[in-house]
Amino acid sequence: MLDTVYRDFGTGYVPRWHGDIIDPAAAYLAPARHTLLVALDPDDRAVVATGALDSRGPAHPPNPRELAERYPSGETAQLRRIYVRPEHRRRGLARRLVTELLAFAAADGGYRSVYLHTDPAVPGAEPFWRSLGKIVHDERETTGGASNVVHFEIPMSGIPEFPIAMGR
Repeated sequence: MLDTVYRDFGTGYVPRWHGDIIDPAAAYLAPARHTLLVALDPDDRAVVATGALDSRGPAHPPNPRELAERYPSGETAQLRRIYVRPEHRRRGLARRLVTELLAFAAADGGYRSVYLHTDPAVPGAEPFWRSLGKIVHDERETTGGASNVVHFEIPMSGIPEFPIAMGR
C-alpha cells in the first residue's frame, strides 16, 4: 500500500490520509464490520494486491458535504486501498477483490450503499471503476482543477462476472 502512495499517487505517506496503511490491523481487522484482503504471489508470497472495506463514509471536509450526507458512516461500506502492483494488473485481481468485498458488505446486512473515491491519474483507475459503478461526483468539474478526485457508488448487488486469469 505504501508503494502505491509513493509510486502511483506521488504524495508519499500523509498521516491524515494514510494512517490505516501503517496500522492495517487496527483499521481493518479489529472492527467487526471492516475487512482487509491481500493477494499473494503464489511463487514468492509477495503481496501483489490489496483491498479493504470499512464502515466510514466520506468525511467533510475534505470531501463535499453532499457526499458526507449521502453516504453516512455506519450505513456506508467504503471501499479502500484497492491496489494492484503494476506487473500484476489486467489479470482480474482488483475485480476479484471487489467481488469479495461486496459479498462481505452484503453479508453484514447493515450497509445500504457502497462508496469509493479514486484518483483518475492512476493508470486504469477511472475506467476500472466506471465499469463497476457510477460516478456520483467528479471534482474535476466542480473545483476548477484544484482537485481530481472522482467519487463512485458501486451496486451492492454485485458486479458483472468476467474471466479471471490467476496465472502469470
